[in-house]
Amino acid sequence: MVTNLPHRRERVEAFAELSRFRSTWHACLTRRSDALFELADALLRADGPVKTLVGLSLAPEHRRGHGALYDALNQGRIDTSRLRDVLVGLPLPRAAYGRIVLAVDVSPWLRPDADTGEGRSFCHTYGRGEGKHQMVPGWPYSIVAAPEPGRNSWTVVLDAVRLGPGEDVAATTTVQVRVVVERLVAAGQWKPGDLDVMIVLDAGYDVPRIAYLMAGLPVEVLGRMRSDRVLRRPTPTYAHPPHGGRPPKHGGEFVFGKPDIWGEPQVATTTETSRYGIARATAWDRLHPRLTRRCAWVEHTDELPMISGTVIRLQVDHLPKGGDPKPVWLWWS
Repeated sequence: MVTNLPHRRERVEAFAELSRFRSTWHACLTRRSDALFELADALLRADGPVKTLVGLSLAPEHRRGHGALYDALNQGRIDTSRLRDVLVGLPLPRAAYGRIVLAVDVSPWLRPDADTGEGRSFCHTYGRGEGKHQMVPGWPYSIVAAPEPGRNSWTVVLDAVRLGPGEDVAATTTVQVRVVVERLVAAGQWKPGDLDVMIVLDAGYDVPRIAYLMAGLPVEVLGRMRSDRVLRRPTPTYAHPPHGGRPPKHGGEFVFGKPDIWGEPQVATTTETSRYGIARATAWDRLHPRLTRRCAWVEHTDELPMISGTVIRLQVDHLPKGGDPKPVWLWWS
């Protein structure tokens, strides 16, 4: 009986934390609060994907009729600012040495048949139909979540913002993450002296530009890069340019697909794993993209910045389910 006390205490504390969250969540519902609260419970307890709203009204958690359900969706209101403050104040999963890790990605709500839906965009999807990449009309949402460490699919979702048609994803993501980090600091989740918050991004983002836009925040940016990228080495220093004229602004090329021009890495490590065999990590420091006044930088009036970072290449011997283990390229800043 004594040995079960710590486990029992943990369960009591978890139940108390859940009860506090449910109370504060109910307080964030400023109109049709009870109906929205029960609708959220029915959604969370649904057995499988929810395909119709009427089905939610039949769930035991929703004690009202289907008319109240539609009334809650049409007339209900949520104080989203207060809800965001509640979410960042919850106990967050931590990585090694107590570091907070925030994963950012775009998740689409596909609406191919909603011809009159406002603000639809073409969303990139994979696995529909014949398992091919497709562009399907829908509403893309930028999600910021704190993932659990290790091989775990649970995450704590902290923020969601709908992306409009033609919106600058990098700029919107930067503003969104900046607000989340500032709320974490205000909530006491990060204090001076703690490890910087790690922002993890997929290959669809312009990682160097996001790192540039996040200057001044206590964050580190780690993002995947495509394997066909070409970066530049640090600017060489010459007492006298070898061919006269203006000294170059950029160093030699670093082409991801040409190993013969990589040179010696600044760091190289190997780790033996049970699932992937030998994992090799090599890193080259102070590499930067060569920017031009196009696309995102067309309105940049000052001199184009030199955004330097560390490029990391990960390579494993084999994959758990077979297949060719292609290398993974990462940018860290």
